[in-house]
Amino acid sequence: VQLQASGGGLVQAGGSLRVSCVASGRAFSNNAMGWFRQAPGKEREFVATISWRGDGTLYGDSVKGRFTISRDNAKNTVYLQMNSLKPEDTAVYYCAGGRGSYSGKSVSNYQSWGQGTQVTVSS
Repeated sequence: VQLQASGGGLVQAGGSLRVSCVASGRAFSNNAMGWFRQAPGKEREFVATISWRGDGTLYGDSVKGRFTISRDNAKNTVYLQMNSLKPEDTAVYYCAGGRGSYSGKSVSNYQSWGQGTQVTVSS
Protein backbone atom coordinates (compact mmCIF):
# COMPACT_ATOMS: atom_id res chain seq x y z
CA VAL A 1 0.00 0.00 0.00
CA GLN A 2 1.27 3.45 -0.92
CA LEU A 3 -0.02 6.36 1.13
CA GLN A 4 -0.31 10.02 0.22
CA ALA A 5 -1.19 12.49 2.97
CA SER A 6 -2.48 15.99 2.36
CA GLY A 7 -4.38 18.82 3.98
CA GLY A 8 -1.82 20.18 6.38
CA GLY A 9 -1.24 23.88 6.80
CA LEU A 10 -1.07 26.82 9.15
CA VAL A 11 -3.95 27.45 11.54
CA GLN A 12 -4.46 29.59 14.62
CA ALA A 13 -4.87 28.06 18.03
CA GLY A 14 -8.46 27.01 18.60
CA GLY A 15 -9.01 26.41 14.90
CA SER A 16 -9.71 23.25 12.94
CA LEU A 17 -8.05 21.35 10.15
CA ARG A 18 -8.71 18.08 8.36
CA VAL A 19 -5.92 15.99 6.94
CA SER A 20 -6.50 13.15 4.50
CA CYS A 21 -4.59 10.13 3.35
CA VAL A 22 -5.28 8.30 0.12
CA ALA A 23 -4.06 4.75 -0.29
CA SER A 24 -3.22 3.04 -3.53
CA GLY A 25 -2.79 -0.65 -3.94
CA ARG A 26 -4.74 -3.52 -2.56
CA ALA A 27 -5.70 -4.43 0.96
CA PHE A 28 -6.56 -0.94 2.19
CA SER A 29 -10.04 -1.96 3.29
CA ASN A 30 -8.74 -5.04 5.09
CA ASN A 31 -6.29 -3.23 7.32
CA ALA A 32 -6.37 -0.78 10.15
CA MET A 33 -5.12 2.73 9.48
CA GLY A 34 -3.43 5.11 11.84
CA TRP A 35 -2.14 8.63 12.25
CA PHE A 36 1.10 9.50 13.99
CA ARG A 37 2.91 12.79 14.38
CA GLN A 38 6.45 13.91 14.95
CA ALA A 39 7.61 17.28 16.17
CA PRO A 40 11.21 18.46 15.76
CA GLY A 41 13.50 16.76 18.24
CA LYS A 42 10.78 14.43 19.49
CA GLU A 43 9.88 10.81 18.92
CA ARG A 44 7.04 9.81 16.65
CA GLU A 45 3.82 9.93 18.66
CA PHE A 46 0.66 7.90 18.23
CA VAL A 47 -2.38 10.05 17.42
CA ALA A 48 -5.24 7.77 16.39
CA THR A 49 -6.11 4.49 14.76
CA ILE A 50 -9.21 3.02 13.16
CA SER A 51 -10.11 -0.60 12.48
CA TRP A 52 -10.63 -1.90 8.97
CA ARG A 53 -14.40 -1.65 9.25
CA GLY A 54 -14.26 1.73 10.89
CA ASP A 55 -16.11 0.50 13.96
CA GLY A 56 -13.18 0.65 16.33
CA THR A 57 -11.07 3.71 17.13
CA LEU A 58 -8.38 4.59 19.63
CA TYR A 59 -6.83 7.96 20.41
CA GLY A 60 -3.73 9.22 22.08
CA ASP A 61 -4.35 10.92 25.40
CA SER A 62 -3.19 14.31 24.14
CA VAL A 63 -5.79 14.45 21.35
CA LYS A 64 -8.71 12.58 22.88
CA GLY A 65 -11.92 14.58 22.62
CA ARG A 66 -10.45 16.98 20.03
CA PHE A 67 -9.49 14.77 17.09
CA THR A 68 -11.63 12.30 15.14
CA ILE A 69 -10.37 9.61 12.80
CA SER A 70 -12.61 8.21 10.08
CA ARG A 71 -12.29 6.29 6.85
CA ASP A 72 -14.07 5.78 3.57
CA ASN A 73 -13.10 2.40 2.17
CA ALA A 74 -14.85 3.10 -1.12
CA LYS A 75 -12.44 6.00 -1.62
CA ASN A 76 -9.40 4.31 -0.04
CA THR A 77 -9.11 7.34 2.21
CA VAL A 78 -8.61 7.92 5.91
CA TYR A 79 -9.24 11.28 7.54
CA LEU A 80 -8.18 13.04 10.69
CA GLN A 81 -10.42 15.89 11.78
CA MET A 82 -8.58 18.12 14.23
CA ASN A 83 -10.52 20.61 16.33
CA SER A 84 -9.51 22.97 19.13
CA LEU A 85 -5.95 22.90 17.89
CA LYS A 86 -3.14 23.91 20.20
CA PRO A 87 0.41 25.06 19.44
CA GLU A 88 1.67 21.76 20.87
CA ASP A 89 -0.16 19.96 18.05
CA THR A 90 2.40 21.38 15.63
CA ALA A 91 4.13 18.47 13.92
CA VAL A 92 4.44 16.49 10.73
CA TYR A 93 1.48 14.15 10.58
CA TYR A 94 1.96 10.71 9.06
CA CYS A 95 -0.65 8.20 8.02
CA ALA A 96 0.18 4.55 8.35
CA GLY A 97 -1.22 1.25 7.20
CA GLY A 98 -1.59 -1.41 9.85
CA ARG A 99 -0.50 -5.02 9.69
CA GLY A 100 -3.94 -6.31 10.57
CA SER A 101 -7.55 -5.39 11.02
CA TYR A 102 -6.76 -3.51 14.23
CA SER A 103 -3.26 -2.29 14.95
CA GLY A 104 -3.23 -0.30 18.17
CA LYS A 105 -0.73 2.34 19.26
CA SER A 106 2.63 0.83 18.51
CA VAL A 107 4.65 2.06 15.53
CA SER A 108 5.84 -1.50 14.96
CA ASN A 109 2.26 -2.56 14.19
CA TYR A 110 2.26 -0.46 11.02
CA GLN A 111 3.94 -1.50 7.80
CA SER A 112 3.22 1.32 5.35
CA TRP A 113 3.92 5.01 5.86
CA GLY A 114 3.00 8.14 3.95
CA GLN A 115 5.35 11.05 3.39
CA GLY A 116 3.76 13.25 6.04
CA THR A 117 1.99 16.58 5.98
CA GLN A 118 3.01 19.58 8.08
CA VAL A 119 0.53 21.02 10.55
CA THR A 120 1.49 24.28 12.24
CA VAL A 121 -0.63 25.86 14.95
CA SER A 122 0.16 29.45 15.83
CA SER A 123 -0.56 30.92 19.24
